[in-house]
Amino acid sequence: MKPLRLIIGIVTFTLYTSLAVGQIPFQSDNNTYRITYTSSVNGKTSPNQNRIVVFTNARQTLITNEKDFKGEGKYPLEVSLVNRTNLSQQLYTLLDHANCIATIDSTAIKNQQIELQEGNKKILGYNCKKAKTVVNSNTIEFWYTSDLPVKGAPTVLGQNLGLVLEMIRNGNFVMSADEVKKTAYTNPSRFASIKPRLFDLLSYRDEIWRNRFTTIELFKDQLINFSDTATVKPDVMRFANGTIVVKKVKFPSLADAKTVFLDLQEQSNGDAYDRTGTVFLIPVDKKQSFLDGLKNGVSTLPVFENGNGKKYQGVAATVDYSPAIELMRFFTPFGIKQYNHIQLKGKDWHQVVPYRQDITAYASLLDGKEVYIGVFIGNYDKGGHKINAAITVHRGGDEPPKKVVSLFNTLNIMEMAGQEYATMFDKPEGLTVQFELNEAISSAVLRYTTTGHGGWGNGDEFVPKENTILFDEKTIFKMVPWREDCGSYRLFNPASGNFATGLSSSDLSRSNWCPGTVTNPFVVQLGNLSAGKHTIQVRIPQGAREGSSFSAWNVSGVIVGD
Repeated sequence: MKPLRLIIGIVTFTLYTSLAVGQIPFQSDNNTYRITYTSSVNGKTSPNQNRIVVFTNARQTLITNEKDFKGEGKYPLEVSLVNRTNLSQQLYTLLDHANCIATIDSTAIKNQQIELQEGNKKILGYNCKKAKTVVNSNTIEFWYTSDLPVKGAPTVLGQNLGLVLEMIRNGNFVMSADEVKKTAYTNPSRFASIKPRLFDLLSYRDEIWRNRFTTIELFKDQLINFSDTATVKPDVMRFANGTIVVKKVKFPSLADAKTVFLDLQEQSNGDAYDRTGTVFLIPVDKKQSFLDGLKNGVSTLPVFENGNGKKYQGVAATVDYSPAIELMRFFTPFGIKQYNHIQLKGKDWHQVVPYRQDITAYASLLDGKEVYIGVFIGNYDKGGHKINAAITVHRGGDEPPKKVVSLFNTLNIMEMAGQEYATMFDKPEGLTVQFELNEAISSAVLRYTTTGHGGWGNGDEFVPKENTILFDEKTIFKMVPWREDCGSYRLFNPASGNFATGLSSSDLSRSNWCPGTVTNPFVVQLGNLSAGKHTIQVRIPQGAREGSSFSAWNVSGVIVGD
C-alpha cells in the first residue's frame, strides 16, 4: 500500500501537469458512459432546468452540468473529478474566463458511511438496489445498479456503491437518471488553455463563495471618535469632531444583481458605552442636501418646528431638501474588545460585533451611481470606535423598488455639531411632514425605523410607548416598539454595568433596541399613491423631562415603490 502522503503528491502532480495544457484530466476509454439526471421537487419537474451530466468509467467519474459543459453557464463554473484508484476528488472552478482554481479532497468519499437497505426496483431497465446515508440531518436514499461495469453518482455521495441512477433527499427532492449511454468524452470548452491555481479545500471553497457576489468596500479600519487631531484618510471626510465619516462611493451597474446587503463590524477603541449608530445615504436629488449641512454647519439646514419652542434642523423633507436615508440603525455594545480584560466567570467575550442588513429596497439609489454614504456613532471619547463596512451585491431575487422618497429622519446625526435632539414628540402634534409626489407610486411601502431614548428609570428608553402614524389623516400604523431579547447579546458587552439584582444593564429591555444589535424598520403597506400633495404624521407620547434628564425618539421614514 502506498503511503497517503505519496498518493496526495501523485494526485497533485497529475492535477498540475494535466491542466497545464488546458485539459480536465478525465481519461476516456471504450467503456465510458454519459448519464444525465433530471431533478424534481415534490413530484414537479422544471422544464428548463440545468441537468446534471456525469461521465464515468472504471477509473474516473466526472460531474458537471449541461450549461457548464457546453460553455453556456454563468461563472463560477465547477467540475468535479473522482479518481477511483485512491478515492480522491479533484475540484476545478473557473472564476472567470481566465482564472481557474483547483483543490484536492482526499476524504469526501472515504469518510462516507452508507448503509445498504432492503429493496429492489428497475430504473431505465437496469436492476437497482437501495442504500441510505444521513448528511447534516438530511436523509439521502440511493438506488444503484451493478448491471454496468462502472460506478458513479450525480454528486460525490454514493460514488463507490455502483452506478447511482436515483438519489432522494428527505423524500421530496429527487435526482433521476433519464439517459445512460456509451459516449466519447471531450473536455469542457471553457477550461481550454487555463492552468489552475491550487488551494487547500477550505480556501478553495472561500474563493468560490466570494466570487458569487460583488463587494464594494465602504470603510476599512475607520476610527469614529471625538477628536480634531485624528489621522484623515484621503478619500474619507470627517465631520462633527470625527463622530461622522462620509465617503463618495461608485457603484457598478447592478444588472441581474437584485439583492444588496450592508455589513458593518464594530469594536470599541476606548469608548465603554452603548451608543446610537447609523449608516446613511445622502440624497442629492434636490437643491439642498444633508451634505451641505455637514460642510456648512447645522444652522444651514431647513428647520422643523411644532410650537414647543425648539428648532429641529434637517429632520423633515421640504420642497428643496431630502433628509438622510438610513441604510442601517445599529447600537454599539458596552466596550467590546477594548474592555475584554474585564473578567467574569463563565463569560468569554466576543472580539467584534457584526451587523448585517438587507438594503435591497434602496438598490435603485446605488445602481451605476456615485453616492455619498456616511456612518455616525454618537460619542465624546477620544478613542471612540473602530469600524469596517462594505456592501455586497448578489445575483437573483425579486426586482427592487424603482422609486425612493425620503420623508423624515430625526436621528441627530450631527449631535456633536449642535443638531437638536428629537424631542418634538412632547407635543401631541409630534412630527408632521407635508410633501408632494411628482408622479404616482404603485405598491408603495413606508419603511419606518424607531427607537426610544432617555437613559434613566422613567426615560422612554425603558418605558414602552405607542407609536402612531397617520397618512393623509388616516391611521396606518399603531404599535409599541419594544425589545425583550437584549440579554441574548451579553457576550458583546464586557463593560456593561452589573446591578445588585443580578442583572446587567445590557440585559434590560428597551424601546426597540439592544446594545450590540441592528434595529429593523417596520414595513407599512400604503397601496397605490397618487401624484400630488400628501401628509404624514408621527405621534408618540414622549415622557416628561426630569431635571436635566429628557427623552427623545429617533424615527426615520422612507417610501419605496414602483
